[in-house]
Amino acid sequence: MQSRTGRTCSRVSCRAIATMTLTYIYAESTAVLGPLSTFSEPHSYDLCDRHSARLTVPNGWDVIRHVSETDSAGPTENDL
Repeated sequence: MQSRTGRTCSRVSCRAIATMTLTYIYAESTAVLGPLSTFSEPHSYDLCDRHSARLTVPNGWDVIRHVSETDSAGPTENDL
């Protein structure tokens, strides 16, 4: 499901709507890919579905992928 935020993919010449945000933690050699952030942050990259699925990182780096739970759109048992 794509969100209409007006933000496009950070990849050069890609005009697709961004759905994920990529952030690097250089000190830990880790790339974190998660749901689109609320605001565009410096040092992070917004990616479309295609580019987030094809993400590669340098050898020795880890990738943490956080997926949003789209099925949890309503109240849960823990809500008051």
